[in-house]
Amino acid sequence: MSMDFAPRQAADGAWLAPAKLNLTLRIVGRRADGYHLLQSVFQFIDRCDRLFFEPRDDGQVRRVQGAKDVPEERDLVVRAARLLQRQTGCQNGVDIRVDKQLPMGGGLGGGSSDAATTLHALNQLWDLELGIDQLAALGLELGADVPVFVRARAAWAEGVGEQLEPVALPEPWYLVLVPPCQVSTAAVFSDPDLTRDSAPITIAGFVGGDDRNDCLPVVLRRYAPVAEAFRWLDARAKARLTGTGCCLFAAFDDQARAEQLRAEAPVAWSAFVAKGCNHSPLMRTP
Repeated sequence: MSMDFAPRQAADGAWLAPAKLNLTLRIVGRRADGYHLLQSVFQFIDRCDRLFFEPRDDGQVRRVQGAKDVPEERDLVVRAARLLQRQTGCQNGVDIRVDKQLPMGGGLGGGSSDAATTLHALNQLWDLELGIDQLAALGLELGADVPVFVRARAAWAEGVGEQLEPVALPEPWYLVLVPPCQVSTAAVFSDPDLTRDSAPITIAGFVGGDDRNDCLPVVLRRYAPVAEAFRWLDARAKARLTGTGCCLFAAFDDQARAEQLRAEAPVAWSAFVAKGCNHSPLMRTP
């Protein structure tokens, strides 16, 4: 990994785990093992979970703070640290504190991003010297979205989301709405009405405006709070759904307009404004 594209800590010692938006999500088929074949575009935003790592010399991996609804043994940060231990034979341990800023079930990729940041941080703190391809391969064992966070570049994605091609995109301001519900990815992908045979497109087709999310109709039908928020946002800007989550977003050239609309959003919804980023905020870049 080149030193001009390497993970970095914030001034207070935090390692950042940014959210992502799916700017499009097409389901173009299904593998024999049941996994859906996708086309998607990932872009980061500068809204982040914040992770802190305290190395231990006894080999224990402990999560001392994290998502309340996720048992420690199932937390992707714990699983990532233990996977790194197993694959490298590392005898070091760590205490992990996760300051969660990203909502669960929102489609922002918080758990996957936390796992990727854990891999990057411990690779550095434990002096393992794994390259980015090795880290991405480990990430894929944890989840299909983890490699894009490991590679830390906005990307066109295919396969189950692991075939990545870096793309240069506009970096607008986004208004993100978080309706008061969690969307189950498994429920969406198992819904009989989900479109599973969209015609594949090219990057040029996406750039030309074909940016639909095939999961949107299912999510709107199954989750009334998302449908209500979508109607509100779409009446004021072009509303889109990220991934299979509850979060909706709209893009603006002007931060002030995004902030103005955020201030107008009903108080029942959480809402924030974030900057689109083609390079992960985790990384030190040229």
